[in-house]
Amino acid sequence: MNFQEAVSYLLNLGHETLTIKLGLRNTELLLDALDNPERAYTSVQIAGTNGKGSTAAMLDSICRAAGIKCGLYTSPHLVSITERISINGSQITEEEFANCVTAVRDVSAQLLNDKQLETLPTFFEQLTVAALLAFRNAGIELAVLETGLGGRLDSTTAAKASIVAITPIAMDHEEYLGNTLASIAAEKAAIIRPGVSAVIAHQPMPALEVLVKRCDEVGVNPVFDIGTRTVDHFFSDGRFCVTFATGLGFYRSVCLSLRGRHQIGNAAVAIHLAELLRNHGFAIPHEAIVTGLQTAQHPGRLELVQFEPAFLIDGAHNPEGAKSLRDYLNEFAPRPLTLVFGAMRDKQLEQIGEILFPCADSILLTTIDNPRSATIERLKEVADRFARGKVLTGDSSAAALRTAVAETPREGLICVAGSLYLVGELRPLILSMS
Repeated sequence: MNFQEAVSYLLNLGHETLTIKLGLRNTELLLDALDNPERAYTSVQIAGTNGKGSTAAMLDSICRAAGIKCGLYTSPHLVSITERISINGSQITEEEFANCVTAVRDVSAQLLNDKQLETLPTFFEQLTVAALLAFRNAGIELAVLETGLGGRLDSTTAAKASIVAITPIAMDHEEYLGNTLASIAAEKAAIIRPGVSAVIAHQPMPALEVLVKRCDEVGVNPVFDIGTRTVDHFFSDGRFCVTFATGLGFYRSVCLSLRGRHQIGNAAVAIHLAELLRNHGFAIPHEAIVTGLQTAQHPGRLELVQFEPAFLIDGAHNPEGAKSLRDYLNEFAPRPLTLVFGAMRDKQLEQIGEILFPCADSILLTTIDNPRSATIERLKEVADRFARGKVLTGDSSAAALRTAVAETPREGLICVAGSLYLVGELRPLILSMS
């Protein structure tokens, strides 16, 4: 298959969130059929509700600064599916992507023909295996894997990472993971297995109790993020310079490249992971940790695009993410503020709207080109309850963006939020304006 054929093949397996099938058997069978590419390198797996993508991006940046050949697997993508698989800081080439997906397709068909599989593996299962195969083909030393959903039955768990981390846990994906913090934490805690090294971020108490119990059950002594951090100063665009102290190191006045106070905790977890990697044979000097944190990139997460008016692009697809965005807007955003908002119908729309909508002087509600998209009518119900400013609608995200630009003075700010799928639609248009 060429690249377009490979993408079409994956998409024809069904939308990744609508056809999700939690479980490791399919992924493990595919990996076995491909001679277990995941065994060719060390893996770090990062699970959690919020911050796992940013933490993964920071750790990848640290390791590359240390001269480690590193692969990064994240989801979802914003524009191109190749964003999900990067090798040494560069997206996988379309040719290599197609080659790996073709190999996975072929073994999937063979396993199905041999009746080892009942149905074809899903989009996410096959893409995860393609990423692990691409990493072996590239000769990487370390893979950083962002968990897709949960942990216990997520395809990335089949890589059997030797180092794991749990970023802050909150309510999200209840239809798959359970409707309490404890049940969600239990799904994510399962990546902590006997013999792994683990880092646990600051957690709400119900989640922390589950994580501690899991560590006790499997004999793992985790690293808890209880080190000190001091904000030395911050910039007007929301970047913070922080001094971190762990049990193993002191990192003075590190100016984080990723915006928002919540990134301080993510950076602390990345530091702990980097320190653990030293115990697994990786030489990561102090300077590499500082450099990595100061140069990490994670598009679509409090991403500021300077224009007139300026744009702030952030997924903010659950209440905790919405709180982080609200805190940033209250502290750093110029006024007037226009919010372009679209979201998935299965998200906690009332809670997200209650958190975000009062911040905006104007709101542009829109649908997203996605079968899970919330309708304008549903979003307007929420806006009617919580918005304090003018509420407008757009038939498409592009139309909503045009209206936002027309409505917002040059000194103001347009914030795009509510879903990474919305970010994926509008980010290229925004970048083309700047």
